[in-house]
Amino acid sequence: MRRSWGRRLIVWAGKALLIFVFGSLLLVALFRFVPPPFTLTMAGDLVSGHGVTKSWVPLDRIDPDMARAAIAAEDSSFCTHGGFDYDSIAAAMYRNAKGGKVLRGGSTISQQTAKNVFLWQGGGYFRKALEAWFTVLIELIWPKKRIMEVYLNVAETGIGTYGVEAGSRRYFKHGAANMTRAEAARIAAVLPLPKKRAGVAPQGFTRRYGNSIAARIGVVQREGLDACLR
Repeated sequence: MRRSWGRRLIVWAGKALLIFVFGSLLLVALFRFVPPPFTLTMAGDLVSGHGVTKSWVPLDRIDPDMARAAIAAEDSSFCTHGGFDYDSIAAAMYRNAKGGKVLRGGSTISQQTAKNVFLWQGGGYFRKALEAWFTVLIELIWPKKRIMEVYLNVAETGIGTYGVEAGSRRYFKHGAANMTRAEAARIAAVLPLPKKRAGVAPQGFTRRYGNSIAARIGVVQREGLDACLR
């Protein structure tokens, strides 16, 4: 009897794994062409009573400096890595081990996109493993332009506000196509902590961080770090 139950559990586990693998493949393939309609993070805002404001726009209707700002702030190797920046991961682990204040983790834009679209916020090894799986899939199935397009449309840019179009309209009263370099940098500065930072009249660290990102946008453009998006 015990062996029978053991075999059944193995069969069920195998079937569940196959369903997950093929289901995730189909979902990633679908979102290669179709905008993700909703995310678990958005659901959390609805449950907490914040509501959700979002507006999907294609990458060619977002000022190029916004993508450059994201690369400057989050992932300078975006166009050249395969989803993971191992040097940044090692550096983040080293800073964590020393107990210092970590201002930037080791997650690439690809990893953040995988988390934002398919998973939930927060840590844990199980979620990190799923994040790695979906990161591999989107790097295999989506071109870099699509990864950046989805990232800039689903990233939280304020409480209950998702995507740079909604964020730009919230903070600057115009669409993402008309953002200045300074405005793009401010949005990028908000992305790591969107519920605690504001893109309009930023103070303290957020203001200084935004100014630093704005200065690096030109470096990204001159050094071709955004070449995969052109």
